[in-house]
Amino acid sequence: MNSYSPAVVVREVGLRDGLQILPRTVPTEHKLGWLRAAHAAGLREIEVGSFVPARLMPQLADTALIVEAARKLPGLVTSVLVPNVKGAQAAIEAQADAMLLPLSASRAHSLANLRKTPDEVVEEIARIRSLRDATGSSCVLEVGLSTAFGCTIQGRVDEDEVIRLVKAVIDAGAERVGLADTVGYADPLQVERLFERCFAVAGDRLTCGHFHDTRGLGLANVYAAWRAGARRFDACVGGIGGCPHAPGASGNVATEDVAYLFASMGVATGLDFHALIALRDSLATRWLPGETLHGNIWRAGLPKTMKEAA
Repeated sequence: MNSYSPAVVVREVGLRDGLQILPRTVPTEHKLGWLRAAHAAGLREIEVGSFVPARLMPQLADTALIVEAARKLPGLVTSVLVPNVKGAQAAIEAQADAMLLPLSASRAHSLANLRKTPDEVVEEIARIRSLRDATGSSCVLEVGLSTAFGCTIQGRVDEDEVIRLVKAVIDAGAERVGLADTVGYADPLQVERLFERCFAVAGDRLTCGHFHDTRGLGLANVYAAWRAGARRFDACVGGIGGCPHAPGASGNVATEDVAYLFASMGVATGLDFHALIALRDSLATRWLPGETLHGNIWRAGLPKTMKEAA
């Protein structure tokens, strides 16, 4: 097990990953209420949108406005997803703190999702790093390695290919790398093994785990990655989100469930459990009425045997 800080950081990704798959477009004012409530619940990293063409993803067309508002919240690290150099330019101009660059470990998924091979995406990441450096921006470059544990299109993804791509993106200039179970294929033993292998080549640049609860193993996989040394995880309030190439699947691990997992083990996250449940209620009744939300701990609340979540 790697010797990392005992504290865990949870990055809320609902405003991007959660919304991009929904057919509805949430009004900007509602997103801002969501953003402020997430911050009030103790979340200090929030992925607030994506700089993709509005014609492709109208749900996230107001990302620049959300970034502007997020930058005014004290202590908040604001991140956005960018698929290419043009998106990176927009992120730099908006003064986002970090940009997440998606890279599929599955060649088939990469072609379906970005219309590029994984190695072509690595070349794009190098161009983005050059652009970032040329502008003098401090925006952090993080690569999210999706389908790292399997793919609904390709099936098995070879672990050696994941390792190769982790090395490649670091060589291309990525400052952080995360592993993502985009379609919910991972199991805990696989997660622990692959994180350990990737830590061996990436060291402290391997910084994040992104897990979906498609087959009920989301929290078990979070725990497995934590056992391997991961101390930062993506999650969505209400377990929303998903992948367009995994139809019918539930979304990301629920932020409130992740908060409970670590609180139950005495691991600090800085999250206010009751504020997260209130935020979930707002999603259900005000901002996403009619949408199916996921997660478990909201039904029963905290057990009497556990202290209040930190």
